[in-house]
Order: sequence, then C-alpha cells, then structure tokens
Amino acid sequence: MNNSETIATTRYPPEISAVLVTLFKGVIYQDKRELWRSLLDYRSNVSAYVAVLGLEVFIDEAEGYAFLRQQQNTDDSDEKHAIPRLMVRRQLPYAVSLLLILLRKRLLEADAAGDTLRVSIFRREIIEMMRVFMPEKANEVKLLKDINSCINWADKIGFLRQLKGQDEQYEICRIIRAFIDAEWLADMDDILQEYAEHVAE
Repeated sequence: MNNSETIATTRYPPEISAVLVTLFKGVIYQDKRELWRSLLDYRSNVSAYVAVLGLEVFIDEAEGYAFLRQQQNTDDSDEKHAIPRLMVRRQLPYAVSLLLILLRKRLLEADAAGDTLRVSIFRREIIEMMRVFMPEKANEVKLLKDINSCINWADKIGFLRQLKGQDEQYEICRIIRAFIDAEWLADMDDILQEYAEHVAE
C-alpha cells in the first residue's frame, strides 16, 4: 500500500475533524469546552496532521487558547525540499500595528496591577488611545472610520472579543501575547515614541 492509499483509508475520530476545521478557521479558546478537551486529548494526532502542511499547533494551556502557525525552516540549506508557506506573511498597516501595540500595553498594565484575568475596554477608550498617535490634521470622519475599521479587524481576527450584550465593550484576548513577544515588550516605549514622531512629521 502506497502513502496515498494509506492517507485515503485513514479514519480520524470526528472530534479531530472538528478541531482541525476550527483551527484552520482561526483560534480555539478554552471556553469552547468540548473542542478544547478534544484538542488536548488528540494533540499528537492534530500536530501530526498539520505538520504535513508545514504548520504547527501553538497551545497555551495557561491562557487557554490555541492556533496554527507556520513551522520555522531550521535547515536553510535544503531550500529544494522546503515546504511552501501556507500562511503568507503580510506587513500590517500603520494603524493596525499601532492598535495591537496599544492593546498589548493595556493588557500588560492590567497584569502588573493584578487586575482580573479578563481585561475589557470600551470602543471609545480605544479611539482616544489611538487618536494620540494619528495625524492631527486628519479629517475627523475619516479618522473615526479608520480607527473603527481597525477595531472591527481585531475583533474578526480574534485579538478583541465583543462582550455579550455590550455593543461597545470588548475583551482584550490574551492570544495577543503570542504575537507581541518579549522583544517587542522590551522596546514598547521606544516603538510608541516612534509612532508619536511619525505623527509629528
């Protein structure tokens, strides 16, 4: 039996299929109890499946989230056998990257103050935080439209999560910690200073 026949005849439990489909769509959070339990129970199976595509499962059990990310190519000399990237890297627009930095800073401040694990923020607070680093001469209507587009993008991607019954209040999802790493944190003040200088230009 060749490899294609082996793959074709392999049968996975439906729980694994549900986990894989959800991961390919985005993030699995701990509050999705059944999915989260299935992910932990079948971790090795899920990891083996996505590894074929050059992906790996990042699981943070302490914070309660998991997502797929591209494997790092550890052998640069073997480019001929390198797996093409399934997840394309794209440079984020200025306003989006600014929003992520400010949300990460807010989460860091809340953790330092010993606040609750769930950190919430109102849309108007986000707007005021971002306004400081946006061009002063910008058209107000366009400015609000741009900021609201960033907020909606962060909500869709999973960095923000709208609270139930609260149209204007969001939870800052801790998955953002996996994207804004320790190196960014160490340079956060310098980065924000660069943003401020960018506005002043």
